[in-house]
Amino acid sequence: MGDVLAGINSSWEFDTDSVLIRFERGIRTPKLFHVLGERRVPYEALRSIEVVPGTRRGTVVLRAEPRPGADPLMEAAAGQLRETSDPYRLVLPAEREPLAASCAEAVRSVLGPWAEEPADRHLVAAPAPPLQFKAYDGKVSFDGLAVSFRWFWTGASSAKWKAGDQTFAVGELEDVVWRSPEVMGGHLRLVRRGTRDRPSPEPDQDPAAVVFGLGYGLVHESLPLAASVLEAVRAAGADPGTAGAVAVPRAEPPAAPVRPAPGDIADRIRHLGELHEAGLLTDDEFSTKKAELLAEL
Repeated sequence: MGDVLAGINSSWEFDTDSVLIRFERGIRTPKLFHVLGERRVPYEALRSIEVVPGTRRGTVVLRAEPRPGADPLMEAAAGQLRETSDPYRLVLPAEREPLAASCAEAVRSVLGPWAEEPADRHLVAAPAPPLQFKAYDGKVSFDGLAVSFRWFWTGASSAKWKAGDQTFAVGELEDVVWRSPEVMGGHLRLVRRGTRDRPSPEPDQDPAAVVFGLGYGLVHESLPLAASVLEAVRAAGADPGTAGAVAVPRAEPPAAPVRPAPGDIADRIRHLGELHEAGLLTDDEFSTKKAELLAEL
């Protein structure tokens, strides 16, 4: 094909078997697009593609829809992304509608009967680890082999402090559940093998979950990590040998108190300051907790 469509926030370059989507890094570009950078989407991963009227006057939208299960990012998002942050949506000036329609028709012509069926594997790559973000009650890190939760003294529940910092190997996980931080009850929960049908505690009490709060667990930070973990979990499930190879024992709570590193204390004090500025801590609470943290040095 070889056609290129440059639109608002991204451009799509059509190849014979895939489309390369390059996202801009402008001030008005959704931050999720900054993280994604670019994505190559095989036509095999698509269910449909069409041109529809834009919500803004003088625009049209080239809208593609991935097959269920083909893209770990969209699978993790589970329909929770805002329209403006949809990576499969290209907003174009109305005068480019003929070219957009031609590209859409060319892609549809290569979609086979499999387009209507769920994909049996991920066909679009998730953001590559290492990835990390700060939730309200802890810091989440993923290195490609294991997911680690390090609890924040200022946000974690007593249940999580009692359980201690956690590390979950990819091989022991069955799924990842992401609820957008833009809604009430936002959280990221890891589903361990054999526990899907068991009752789960509330996310703020579950050592296998982190909760999102004001300014913590933002979509552009938390969703790419969730997608990357999901991709690794699916790959491990498809290859049990691989799952065993990456198994990492879960970290146990330390037998005796360990003096925190100065960097950790500084992170927690910054976290306190942000909560104070957001009005979630009073002046006295902020001063008291800050003094307690400094006393740990």
